[in-house]
Amino acid sequence: MTADPLLTLFLPAALGIIMLGLGLSLSLADFARVAKFPRPVLIGLACQLLLLPLACFFLAKLFGLAPALAVGLMLLAASPGGTTANLYSHLAHGDVALNITLTAVNSVVAILTMPLIVNLSLAHFMSADQAIPLQFAKVVQVFAIVLGPVAIGMWLRSRFPHFAERMQKPVKIVSALFLLLIILLAVAKDWRTFVEYAPAVGGAALAFNLLSMAVGYCVPRLLKLDLRQAIAMEIGIHNGTLAIALALSPALLNNPTMAIPAAIYSLIMFVTAALFGLWVNHVHGAELVEPVAQGDGA
Repeated sequence: MTADPLLTLFLPAALGIIMLGLGLSLSLADFARVAKFPRPVLIGLACQLLLLPLACFFLAKLFGLAPALAVGLMLLAASPGGTTANLYSHLAHGDVALNITLTAVNSVVAILTMPLIVNLSLAHFMSADQAIPLQFAKVVQVFAIVLGPVAIGMWLRSRFPHFAERMQKPVKIVSALFLLLIILLAVAKDWRTFVEYAPAVGGAALAFNLLSMAVGYCVPRLLKLDLRQAIAMEIGIHNGTLAIALALSPALLNNPTMAIPAAIYSLIMFVTAALFGLWVNHVHGAELVEPVAQGDGA
């Protein structure tokens, strides 16, 4: 695939706007909360950084995915959550503060863990002549594309809180439109491969999505965290936009096939997350409407 000017300009701009919107909802207090209530955050990070990539690896093996598709699914597993996860957590009466904190911390940590997981996946699933390692210079570029807009959004919120509050809704709408455009772009760039592999990738993407939400709900419950902390969608919903952008970008992985799992996943998650939220409210509705004291779930 050649360096399409549309990809070169549009993807960083779209991702930048999406991450700016995320930054508008974050503050330094979200990071400070880790020190105050570390246990839920550490459990969430352990699920995201260890359990889910490992589970995704076995799913890629189980479904017999083609090498590029397997790497694409691993790229998705390595991606943090985002604004969509925060929205669904709110609708399901989850701990939105915990969700935002996980988003903030994981967005930073993922800059280091994503290249590691991607490079290991490339080395395992693809031969040397197929692999395009995510090298240090590209890691720096990802760092700038992802965390730069987040930092700007946080700065705007700290200096102009009323402006940031007013901008959150329109930026979320624009972000949703950009997400749709990025999914369509990912599908269009490799339509034949999409049609050929959609059944297999769809099954793997659905299985990974359901498994992610199950881990995000069951592990905190088993470890005796508060119910609301088990509904934080950050663990169960991954940032498909980031995965697609990294896969498609000519300056990074430059492989549209790797974007297909994230594109399919991003469509599936809207339905499954909504159904999960409805199920949680049906089963635990009475508990969720009662006020609970702040705590770390210990």
